[in-house]
Amino acid sequence: MALKSTIFKAQLALADIDHGYYADHGLTLARHPSETDERMMVRLVALALQAHELQDICQGDGRWAFGAGLSDPDDPDASLTDFTGRKRLWLEVGQPEDKPLAKACSKADAVRVYAFHHAAEVWWKGIASKLARLDRLQVWRIPAEQSQALVQLAERSMQLQATVQDGMLTLSSAQASVSIEPLRWQ
Repeated sequence: MALKSTIFKAQLALADIDHGYYADHGLTLARHPSETDERMMVRLVALALQAHELQDICQGDGRWAFGAGLSDPDDPDASLTDFTGRKRLWLEVGQPEDKPLAKACSKADAVRVYAFHHAAEVWWKGIASKLARLDRLQVWRIPAEQSQALVQLAERSMQLQATVQDGMLTLSSAQASVSIEPLRWQ
């Protein structure tokens, strides 16, 4: 019998000072049995860093949603869809291959990858030249120590505060706080 995904709920109070975006987001994350807490929390961080695009791209008339993730490689880890059903922003985390990223660039207006893990530099050296031609793609690096620290915030029911200022995200719960400073690779 196949194992089922574990459902996590997050109430995210977001203050993105850099972009003048302030909102509360009620989010549901399905964690695949083979997905780690670290990867799940990086998905949440990626959405928090890009949440302002709901206002910037869709003028507030769109919807953020987490995809099937590891269950469906053709589905984004998170996406912003406007009221017409058009994918405006496609988010991936980890170290995806070039062909699925090229396919994502053909399906969405913009694609963002948030690479994490200690092997991200090796992945980037091997794939950077293949991704350079994708003009809709941005690739960001989250340092391994920072992504690993996110695990302490993972709970089945999360109350989180996120502040984005000067390109840095601070994600806090009642128990802990983690600062993430993503580095843009492409």
